[in-house]
Amino acid sequence: MKITIIRHAIAVPSGTEGIPDEKRPLTKKGRRRFQKAARGLAEICDRPDVLLTSPLPRATETAEIAANAWGRVEPTEEPALANGNIDEILGALARYGSDQNVAIVGHEPTLSLLLGRLLGGGASERLTLRKGGVAQIDVPGLPHEGGRLDWFLRPRILRTLG
Repeated sequence: MKITIIRHAIAVPSGTEGIPDEKRPLTKKGRRRFQKAARGLAEICDRPDVLLTSPLPRATETAEIAANAWGRVEPTEEPALANGNIDEILGALARYGSDQNVAIVGHEPTLSLLLGRLLGGGASERLTLRKGGVAQIDVPGLPHEGGRLDWFLRPRILRTLG
């Protein structure tokens, strides 16, 4: 299984008056920048068989932008990506076959913790995803058994590729 981990793009800051955290959308700048990054992502990363997203607006908007860049893929909400439980996320990933390409869109610090877990622990502090950043892991067996990092890209590099 290939797992492509995408952190949501730039969103309205946490603590913005009148906007609860669970309703924060992307900013115009965040949408614009991630549209370019998503084009770069589509250049280097095969279209996923499945695109899972946190149900929070900033993640679903990011997933929709990525889906448009890839074409012929619809985001599917996965509640485990919003609640921060790594074991639940690994369980959700385990529902897919070892020959599938699965992309997920979520939040920090959960995604870096997941990345660290998939790579054998401890790596999460060194591999923190920036907003709009992406990593891909090759997982030969079950997700909880871990895998190997294929690549880890900052959004600026993806925008350059796009």
